This record gives sequence, structure tokens and C-alpha cells, in this order.
Amino acid sequence: MTNPIKSTSLQAYRLVLYKRALHPELFRIKGRRQMSHAEYDFECWVMPGTHLFRFEVGGTCATELITDQEDGIPDRGILAALPCAGERDHEQDFGDGIKYVCTVQTEQLPESLYKATYAELIEFGGENEALIHEWIDDDGAKCASILDIQRYRREIHAQSYHLMARGGLVLRSQTIFEHAKPTTKG
Repeated sequence: MTNPIKSTSLQAYRLVLYKRALHPELFRIKGRRQMSHAEYDFECWVMPGTHLFRFEVGGTCATELITDQEDGIPDRGILAALPCAGERDHEQDFGDGIKYVCTVQTEQLPESLYKATYAELIEFGGENEALIHEWIDDDGAKCASILDIQRYRREIHAQSYHLMARGGLVLRSQTIFEHAKPTTKG
């Protein structure tokens, strides 16, 4: 299998935050997980080198997309778009009680450290029943995207790890979706 990612340039990656859901036909989804709780619905999609998280409470929807895709993603409903290079923090209040907090960190590792990090995160993902997609890039090197989700009564904690062998790129994010007030699903 070859890497469908056109670029593994750190500069291409960005976090895009929407106040709406996105359609799955826009993405090459390799794995999907859904969770429902009395107060909220959560869905995550893993794609090669990218992911999408959707959190919905009482008709209000917050969607996080981390991608290196420059074309073909919707621009309607964008609340924020940030580059992922380096370290970034972002907080957003969606109204209706939804709060969003995210930290993104990137690093470029030498080959030996990348391989060790890859092995460690694949093991971690397996132990935690994370959503994992592995693939081989055009150079024959191992790459992976890992989504680790923890569900709580009023919030979701979601960690992502995207490992691209070309350039030793490791992109990590930690996201919290929280709703502050009770709602009734109807």
C-alpha cells in the first residue's frame, strides 16, 4: 500500500475547527469510532496522517480536523484555522455550553528515534484499544495515525499521534470537548 499523502511537510499541517459536521465522502476514512452518552455524541475518524473529531450536544456541533490537505476541505463553518508546526494551544467557546481546548505539538526526529517512538506508540495504542491506521509510505517506511479516546460524563479527552517516516515527523494533539450544562436529547 502506498502513502496517499502528497506532502509530509510539517508546514502543510493545520488544525481546522468547525461549528458544524463534515461529510465523510470528503475524506479517505480508514477507521471510525462513535460514542454516545446521555448528554452528547462523539465520533472520530482516522485517515492517513490526519483525523477528525466531532462532538455534538443538543444540536450544537464542534468538529476538529487536523490535516495536511490544502484543497478540497470545506470553508463554510470554520471558526479557527491554525498551523500545527511547533507548539500551539487553542480554546474555543461554542456557546450552548460546549467548550473546546486543544494543544498541538510537532517534532521531527532522526530515523532511529522515529522508529523507537513508532514502536512505543503502536504498543501504547494496542494496549489502550486506540483507533490505529498503519501504512507504508512510498519509501517503504512505516507510518501510523493513532486516536486514543477517553469518555467522561460531561467531556471527551482525545489524543492523536500521527507518525510520518519521511522527515521523522511526529504530530501529537490533546483535545478536550466539554459541555458545561445539562441538556435533554430530543
